[in-house]
Amino acid sequence: MRKQFIELAHIFQIPGEIRSIDVISNGNINTTYDVTICDGGTDRRYVFQKVNIFVFKNPKRIMKNIEMITTHVANKLEAEGKSRDLVMHFAHTAAGKNYYMEDQGFWRVSEYVPNTVTYNSCEDLERLKSAGRAFGNFQTMLSDFDASSLYETIPNFHNTRSRIAVLLRHVNEDPCGRVDEVGEEIERIRSMKHLACRLNELLDSQELPLRVTHNDTKINNVLFDRDGGEAKTVIDLDTVMPGLVAHDFGDAVRFAANTSAEDEPDLSKVSLDMNRFRAFAEGFIPEVANSLTPMEVKTLSLGAFTMTLELAVRFLDDYITGDQYFKTLYRGHNLVRTRCQLKLAEDMFEHLGEMNKVVADISGIPF
Repeated sequence: MRKQFIELAHIFQIPGEIRSIDVISNGNINTTYDVTICDGGTDRRYVFQKVNIFVFKNPKRIMKNIEMITTHVANKLEAEGKSRDLVMHFAHTAAGKNYYMEDQGFWRVSEYVPNTVTYNSCEDLERLKSAGRAFGNFQTMLSDFDASSLYETIPNFHNTRSRIAVLLRHVNEDPCGRVDEVGEEIERIRSMKHLACRLNELLDSQELPLRVTHNDTKINNVLFDRDGGEAKTVIDLDTVMPGLVAHDFGDAVRFAANTSAEDEPDLSKVSLDMNRFRAFAEGFIPEVANSLTPMEVKTLSLGAFTMTLELAVRFLDDYITGDQYFKTLYRGHNLVRTRCQLKLAEDMFEHLGEMNKVVADISGIPF
């Protein structure tokens, strides 16, 4: 493996001697390594990542999107007198590409942001508020970027209507003989289908605009300053493409305001923490308030419910079709994830009115 990384460092024009190679275990999709390289007596850390081309069918388009948005944000930061280091930087090959494709896979290398830390869960309300500001600022920095110039890297990624339709087709096909195990879960999804597809309807009627969205706004996709605790930058830009602000807000809430891990088998531990919801909303909404329409603000809470049910649909679909998409640690892992997300979605449904009141209080927009 060391020989491969030496070759990759040369391809990405990174001088020096490799000191260490460590696997980064976060993430369900790509394979990621923390690589330390010594150049002229100074150790520098890089993130080498092998992109999962089963999930990302056209990784070159992903890297084109990333190149465009990181350049846009870096230029705006520089114009405002801020450090360009507040946005991710990717190494380039001699041919000027920010990726390398070989027989063994698709690779990219980014600079490791020093003195930072990520969190897989967070109960600290100030930290959640800071994460909200980071994702809100990400939206604001790209509010003047033409979303139509971006490739849709995963077609229908957050098209809830399409996700449910695909699931129900696979239920009928039952390719792995697992449908008999999940009848209750399928019926619970059917019962919430109409509300979950409401954002699709508002997009179809042009009551909601498409914007540049991150589409994977988990708190572990924010780098925090190790000393001060403030959020520094948003990472994992593979799914940046046209989307709805409600999806970004909602997915962040789904992850951050859950009282359990997203694969908690004990469903009695799974619920929506309204204090965490408020903290994230207090960070996110003021950052985006001047660029959103009233309808976008009014659908933020619905986005939380929708994204939670949609992820339950995705986990269940992966289980029914043989666990090909998400990394699993044991048989039935995706089913455990499904049940956890369904429980959370049902709790969010019960709290929709309360969530809307919080959003109205922060935004000043009456519901």
